[in-house]
Amino acid sequence: MDNKVKELQEKLRTKRPERWELIPDIDLYMDQIAAYMMRQHIGLADDDNDEALTSAMINNYIKSGILPRANGKKYNKDHIVYLTAICLLKQVVSVSDTGALLSALLENQTTQELYGNYAETEDHELRLAADLLDGISSRTQMAETALKLAVSSYAQKYACKKLIDMLKSERQDGSQKTKKAKKHAD
Repeated sequence: MDNKVKELQEKLRTKRPERWELIPDIDLYMDQIAAYMMRQHIGLADDDNDEALTSAMINNYIKSGILPRANGKKYNKDHIVYLTAICLLKQVVSVSDTGALLSALLENQTTQELYGNYAETEDHELRLAADLLDGISSRTQMAETALKLAVSSYAQKYACKKLIDMLKSERQDGSQKTKKAKKHAD
């Protein structure tokens, strides 16, 4: 048990998406993007993973408007940034909410800045999770830590959802005000 917990801690402390400078700056085809994304997140390469990114998922993200269209049949660095965030966020919030969050984040920053902030946040949170595993030496401690993580995840997901709802509401209110002002000007 102790070795498995230590392996998990090590993974949480070290597995990170590529730094911006190391993301390929050549365009990739769909199958290359899907393979590349397997390395971007801690859980995507797990043997028991049923959440690997597929071509159908990528096409659905494009259709839903949260991922820009490919350049021909090729995807660039910006697509990798979007997909890196999407693959993690969809584990917590809906695709619609993921799109709203990314849209709000990109209002005042470039994809490179978004990626830097995203990577910094992910690093911080994974380290916090790893630290919670310190000293686990019994099934009871493992169960208690799992409970703490589950309740914390619930509370954070709830707060996240409410904040995204507020972002969506503000965007709709702003859009309606713009329409009214435009109609009034006509």
